[in-house]
Amino acid sequence: MNAFRFQTVPAVVVEYGAARRLGALLREHFPALSRLCVVTDGFLHRNGLIAPALASLTAHGWRVTLIDNVVADPPEAIVVEAAHCARAAQVEVVLGLGGGSSMDVAKLLAVLAPGTQSLQQMYGVRQITSGRVPLVQMPTTAGTGSEVTAVSIVTTGETTKTGVVSPTLLADLAILDAELTLGLPREATAATGIDAMVHAIEAYTTAHLKNPVSDMLARQALRLLSRHLLTACDDGADRRAREGMLLGAMFAGQAFANAPVAAVHALAYPLGGIFHVPHGLSNALVLPHVLRFNMPAAADHYAELASMLLPAASGNANDKAEMLIRYTETLIEVTGIPARLRDVGVQRGDLPRLAADAMLQTRLLANNPRPVTEADALAIYEAAY
Repeated sequence: MNAFRFQTVPAVVVEYGAARRLGALLREHFPALSRLCVVTDGFLHRNGLIAPALASLTAHGWRVTLIDNVVADPPEAIVVEAAHCARAAQVEVVLGLGGGSSMDVAKLLAVLAPGTQSLQQMYGVRQITSGRVPLVQMPTTAGTGSEVTAVSIVTTGETTKTGVVSPTLLADLAILDAELTLGLPREATAATGIDAMVHAIEAYTTAHLKNPVSDMLARQALRLLSRHLLTACDDGADRRAREGMLLGAMFAGQAFANAPVAAVHALAYPLGGIFHVPHGLSNALVLPHVLRFNMPAAADHYAELASMLLPAASGNANDKAEMLIRYTETLIEVTGIPARLRDVGVQRGDLPRLAADAMLQTRLLANNPRPVTEADALAIYEAAY
């Protein structure tokens, strides 16, 4: 067996209704602290979804600083403004409560709050040199897995994104409360769920750091996600389906946090940066086409996943791999989310720019099982168009 290293958060709480007793739960973990910063978005705050959590925090003596202006693909300005707010309040704990963007901002805020390192100094891989305050993550969607990853993505220009990658960003505690995901709209459920499936598939086939633990988590993630995704889409109140999706997304997050994602994400990022397509949907739009491109290098791994997910899978490795790809295409179609780039406002003349931008994602492309050139990226976008 090849040597490998696996890291994840030190504590996970999986509890339906945990948000309603969040104050007590955090008091158990951080008994001597009192100043808490909650990072979320305005929609979750306005619609009352996080109201029970905020009430519980107040009831248990937490002095809450609420930052609720996080947006999808958060820009630098929002992160820097949040850091100023957190420092002014002298926060002692940071809680990310929301989707992937809120949790990504929370990660950075935990490092920025002490004020010893700037955001610009943190960009890249293992560039964080300072400590941080305690960090708790609580997702309200089942997709990004950000509650258990060591990556945060920031929009650094009009259309560009930059990553901060460091084990310092791994939370001290992840709390999974499926009650927070009840009623999530069908399209958001589908897009975030397929995003999680992408994490598992890419972790299982990554060119670097693939290992037995990440493989185990990726397989279990795909079992849970494939079993529960359509039910969660059809019935937003199905507790069992929501719990399965949330757990599957976390397993996928733990897998790709250690066996990193690749070309699906690399080609998805320009769609988010240029056309502001939500991240999960961006992944879904290019997923089948990247898988088909990767076939010469990854067919055996795809066949293994097909054998696990599809009882009727038969034939040689290529046959089974093709069945897996057709399965992802059918899943996207059945959920009803857009399936073609033209459906989200992309014009054919935009494809060369997308391909050029995708080639800037060198950190991700290096993990792909098959090398991707700019011409390859353009061909994949054309197939997805």
